Amino acid sequence: MTAALRRLGPGAPYVVPFVTFLLLLLLGPLLPAPVDAPVRIVILSLVLWFFSRGVIQFKARLLVPSALAGVLLFLLWIAPDVLIPHYREFWLFQNQLTGTLHSSLPAASRSDPWVLVFRVLRSIFFVPIIEELFWRGWLMRWLISPDFESVPLGAFSHTSFWVTAVIFSLEHGPFWDVGLLAGIAFNWWMVRTRSLGDCILFHAVTNACLAGYVLATHRWEYWL
Repeated sequence: MTAALRRLGPGAPYVVPFVTFLLLLLLGPLLPAPVDAPVRIVILSLVLWFFSRGVIQFKARLLVPSALAGVLLFLLWIAPDVLIPHYREFWLFQNQLTGTLHSSLPAASRSDPWVLVFRVLRSIFFVPIIEELFWRGWLMRWLISPDFESVPLGAFSHTSFWVTAVIFSLEHGPFWDVGLLAGIAFNWWMVRTRSLGDCILFHAVTNACLAGYVLATHRWEYWL
């Protein structure tokens, strides 16, 4: 395994989980929902264990501030839709480029407790780790220098900061506006803390609050 990682290059622990996650999103519709959810969890667990366990950091330097930042970002994420009815129906948010509001969770699965448990687990645990490894752990440093390992966590240039934030926002389709806000916030928190663990916690708390909101309000479109 060590030899395989060397052949893939130093970026493998940061990039492979993200690429796997995207592939699973594409292949997900081919599997029945009750099977798709646990299969994703198993595959992502194996990929993170074999490729990334040496670079994942869970220790947060600013435990309480990172958690509070996660709650604040959640409130900012839902604020436009709560405060302005039909806000996201505007063409800037639903169009051929950004797509339309729809949930990747089939309607028939929304009452299945096991599907929901796996979806929440993926949202709170796997997504923050995979995305922070890729966006803040790798891309923001790689844009400064292809020899990204020589660039410390939290280092940035104006280009690396804003390119990472913008591409991150595009990942969120019709929610690109709050996605951009989140990208800026996560990037800034990495610059502020220089800690992957703090960014993972920040991201995880935001996703946990959003998952609770989705389950409480049935606003399934937040789960793209």
